[in-house]
Amino acid sequence: MSDDFEKQYELYEGGVQANPGEQPELPLQKAESGASREHGSTNPVDRLLIDRTGEEAVNYTGDEESERDYRPIRQSHEYRSGCLGGLMYFLFIICLSVVLACLGWMAASDMLALNKKDFSATITLPMNIFETETVAKYDEDGRVVGTERVTHADMDYVADALKDAGLIEYKWLFKAFCRLSHADTKISPGEYELKSSYDYRALIQHMTPFSGGALTVTVTFPEGLNMRQMFLLLEENGVSDYDELMEAAANYRFNYSFLEDIDPEELEQLGLDRSARLEGYLFPNTYEFYVNMQPASAINKFLETYYYSFDEEMQQQLEASGRDMQEVVIIASMIEKEAANDEERALIASVIYNRLNSGMPLGIDATILYVHPEHEGAPTADMLVEDSPYNTRDRIGLPPTPICNPGLASLRAALNPAATNYYYYALDMETGTHRFFTNANEFNAFVNTQDYGG
Repeated sequence: MSDDFEKQYELYEGGVQANPGEQPELPLQKAESGASREHGSTNPVDRLLIDRTGEEAVNYTGDEESERDYRPIRQSHEYRSGCLGGLMYFLFIICLSVVLACLGWMAASDMLALNKKDFSATITLPMNIFETETVAKYDEDGRVVGTERVTHADMDYVADALKDAGLIEYKWLFKAFCRLSHADTKISPGEYELKSSYDYRALIQHMTPFSGGALTVTVTFPEGLNMRQMFLLLEENGVSDYDELMEAAANYRFNYSFLEDIDPEELEQLGLDRSARLEGYLFPNTYEFYVNMQPASAINKFLETYYYSFDEEMQQQLEASGRDMQEVVIIASMIEKEAANDEERALIASVIYNRLNSGMPLGIDATILYVHPEHEGAPTADMLVEDSPYNTRDRIGLPPTPICNPGLASLRAALNPAATNYYYYALDMETGTHRFFTNANEFNAFVNTQDYGG
């Protein structure tokens, strides 16, 4: 090397240093030079010079195998920032995983009812949280074959009730599960006793009739109650709402042949409610109902019992009588209200048939009392002269509907009346039973001996 070159630059191991007091204008950088490859060197260190003007210098001493980058050895700010960012990202992932694992465990515990204290709670699902809509019905090929009515529950109400009872912790999770399982169409109105050990699926299953979770109540209906009295008794025992029972009685379609001969429109023309079509067919008995039961289902229990109680023998007797079912039930209802004991039933039936066959008014005061349910005791003088299809004092024939729901004994008496010549009967106040007469004179003479209280 020339002296000028040595004066301008000083070489030292590990890099290239400009003369003291002078700094290169450009950073050190590695460069490939044809000259460095042309000048072979046995020096193990390949020297790269950068002149002060920033131009590439020729490596006069190094060879290809010994080329090195003599940049200053120090970590960059970007490198340190990258390591710190990677560490923070790793910690974030760990924390997020822990949080998600905890949330997952909490959700699973609630959904599967894990680690819960054992207790029971009563949940009430009223009718007003359910809505019914008509939707298309499809066959297996996806073709519309008709319509069907589907009832949906308000799952917000259900989730709130379960949360308040302590049976679930996370309403949003329960509602999500219900959406996936279509639970809103599976549960039914009612009052249910549920256990804390039930998971989400079991809770839904036990909020349906016949699941074992529904609370039940036993109610006895004596013979002779009318429909309104029976519905009030259902409401008092928490089975169904009275107004909803009346609405179902008026409009719900019950598939029983014995109701086919009753025309609700004819009842409306007489000023009667359509619900009167069921009067007489709510068979009196002792029943077990679900609390907060669907009104139509509660009514159907009465009708179903009537259907099975009116056996084949009675059906044959009905056909032999030449009368239809409605007429027989109306007569049975009057027998039920008038008879003091079972022995009298067939005799009272004979009086009714004898009067009907002779064209006489029936003169049964119990019929006019039917339209005055709040009245107690014998009918007043005004009642006996009022213009009503139930006033059998001045009208010939049967009233338009039964006046109560008769029992089996009265139905059998209506189908098998005694063969008598009786046209009258009157209550013996001393014995509490009825006396029967063939003519008006005997009847009136006996009545004059009795004190009926007006």
